Amino acid sequence: MKIMKKIVILASAILLFASCSDFLQRDPDAKLNSETYFANETSLKTYINGFIQSYTPSSAIARESGSDIIATTKPSYFVDDWNPDVQSGWSSSDWNAIYNINYFLAHFREVPNLSEATYNHYEATARFWRALQYYDKVLTFGGVPYYFEPIDADDEEMLYKPRDSREATMAYILEDLNFACDNLSTETAWVNNANISKYIALAIKSRICLFEGTYRKYHKTNPETGGAWAADESQKYLNEAVDAAQKLMATGKYSITTDYRALFTKEAMNYTENIWYHQYSTASFHTHDLTWYFTSGSMGSKWSGDKEFIQSYLNSDGTPHTTTEEWAEEFKNRDLRLAQTWMPPTYIKKVGGVNVTQAPDFAVTYTGYQPIKWNLDDNTYDNASISNNSVPLIRYAEVLLNYAEAKAELGTFNESDWNNTIAVLRKNHGGINNNPYPTQADPQLAAYYGIDNPVLLEIRRERAVELVFEGHRINDLMRWHRGDLINKQWYGLYIPEVNKSYDLNGDGTMDINVYNQADGNGGRPGTPVMISNANGGWTLKDGNSGWLQYNLARRFTDQRYLHPIPAAAIVLNPNLAQNAAWK
Repeated sequence: MKIMKKIVILASAILLFASCSDFLQRDPDAKLNSETYFANETSLKTYINGFIQSYTPSSAIARESGSDIIATTKPSYFVDDWNPDVQSGWSSSDWNAIYNINYFLAHFREVPNLSEATYNHYEATARFWRALQYYDKVLTFGGVPYYFEPIDADDEEMLYKPRDSREATMAYILEDLNFACDNLSTETAWVNNANISKYIALAIKSRICLFEGTYRKYHKTNPETGGAWAADESQKYLNEAVDAAQKLMATGKYSITTDYRALFTKEAMNYTENIWYHQYSTASFHTHDLTWYFTSGSMGSKWSGDKEFIQSYLNSDGTPHTTTEEWAEEFKNRDLRLAQTWMPPTYIKKVGGVNVTQAPDFAVTYTGYQPIKWNLDDNTYDNASISNNSVPLIRYAEVLLNYAEAKAELGTFNESDWNNTIAVLRKNHGGINNNPYPTQADPQLAAYYGIDNPVLLEIRRERAVELVFEGHRINDLMRWHRGDLINKQWYGLYIPEVNKSYDLNGDGTMDINVYNQADGNGGRPGTPVMISNANGGWTLKDGNSGWLQYNLARRFTDQRYLHPIPAAAIVLNPNLAQNAAWK
């Protein structure tokens, strides 16, 4: 078993990257000869280009799957029985990136005659990537073995070391992030392109430190050990989040635009608001499948909005919205982001080159609240991986939200902060001009989240609305210790009467035929929506009328705040301790 593991690690060491440069196409022995490779600054740029090409996320959308606000086909981790035997994420391929980054850090200073600032920039770039790789592991498993240098295949002490604690792992991540924030460049060559700049590092630091600060605050015990935290460091991380966001805000480099949906549907990147992004382009044949994913019942997961979340969008005058029964009425006089995220009755799409009014397609939605945030409005993109809209990975809007929430959790958030963060987002993206500092808790939000702080509640409302489908919601529920909300009922459109067809958008075409399973569909026009009691089927809230209910039994329990360490990993390294709730 040990011999096999050594072979795996050695293979990881040899296979640094599969492409990107002449160096990376040499034979393995040449790849490992740093003396012949690290010769000049061009070689450093080539190496970190490998990080960019291999490790830049394509998107984080999958992290939304199965949350409390997004109904999906089957979010397996929250539906299936789960145990260490089925858990993955600890194979050699999952650790290759750490080796590659540490290899660079061990050798980059072999390049002669560079300034200290230049050396520090390249070190900061690599440490940024290392922090990001380890943060992803903390999100999944908690503390993991932390390596600062490439591990030799014969170094059994390091190969079989135990996990570092979550506290230690996060401290190392913070050290890497702080070095990155202090030393990455802001020169033009490193900004508004694929490179990692100081701006990106500050933005990501605000995200990571907000996560850890609130995780420590709301989780009274450490899920990794089942016992108390070694120390109360929640305020430390929240202050670090504030500091990172504040430094970025003070640069004046970014601001909030007024065309929300364009941020997600354009090929050309908006540099005013987008800090880090994945650039796509038809001309370079670098495209993706997001439109196909959201418009296909078989390709995607039929991601759909939940009625209660739809209701949380404010009215255009800034007041909370009360229940509207008819779908066609729900979008009137609301936060503009509602109709830019979810298909409204006025939605127009090109079909065969002709503009056609669209209604929710129940072949691809479970609730009738069909997403359009990422969709290109032309059916040409519905059946292939040819979408060219670039994907923001972190936006200035998130930095403002991170700053606001961290300060509110620390008790230092004030009216001026509100006016510079939440009020700006609601005005510029939501078209809401009346945004007073909240002094009373919205009772619906208070009941939902189980807290009564009016400012925090509004920040959570804004975060959900602004960042939906950008990969944050599951992580937010995990850090707020509200994973139990995943088990809630998903609701959809209001159906006045069963055994009837409905023209949802008033264009004269019957869009859905809602019928009881026992009665049959009656041959009526429209996509069939069968009411039954089956798991993974539909019912109506009040029996033969009411909100459509999409039923999928979910199994979130407290043990799922962390995934288990894979059983196969513990077989290879018995020094790895299993997370407490999975023992």
